[in-house]
Amino acid sequence: MTDTPTARLDAQIDFLKETDKLKSIDRATRLIGNGRFENSAEHSWHIMLHALVLADQAGPGVDIDRVLKMLLLHDIVEIDAGDAPIHGQVDHAAMAAKEEAAAQRLFGLLPADQAESFLTLWREFEAAETPDAQFAKAIDRFQSPVINLENGGGSWDDYNVTLAQMETRVGAPISRGAPGLWAWLQPKLAAFFARRTS
Repeated sequence: MTDTPTARLDAQIDFLKETDKLKSIDRATRLIGNGRFENSAEHSWHIMLHALVLADQAGPGVDIDRVLKMLLLHDIVEIDAGDAPIHGQVDHAAMAAKEEAAAQRLFGLLPADQAESFLTLWREFEAAETPDAQFAKAIDRFQSPVINLENGGGSWDDYNVTLAQMETRVGAPISRGAPGLWAWLQPKLAAFFARRTS
């Protein structure tokens, strides 16, 4: 790509047009009220709002601006790789490879400096090793259970989800990145699943 202002803007607009496709990727979670399935673009917006509103649940030193960027970018790979529901039967290694290839292709549409910056942020989120990424991952895991509780189980019915699964797949990353959110959510989940088995 020729490094001119016009070529840079062309690349940025191409990326933005390509990412419009995220609006067409349905997720397993329905909107509150058991309406239609949410799409990945809506999910990304909603968890960014969660992070902004719940920023006081982040640990010391967490940079909410970086968290918001991670959450904005993290699901763009679903344009190529699709959504892998957390409670679905997924080959995690194969999905990780698909998502890495998707990240390289999609962010690669951008000018080199932005491509590198966005890919680095996306990989940081996926690794969940930094405080920023751990909080971002916690927020990503927190939103769907809140919606499913409002929907009387929602997608948990489709996947025969148990409390033990919730504690492992959802509780671990939430408690790692935002323990206060898990302390709020866990009793609600325990009560919900206890009512189901009684």
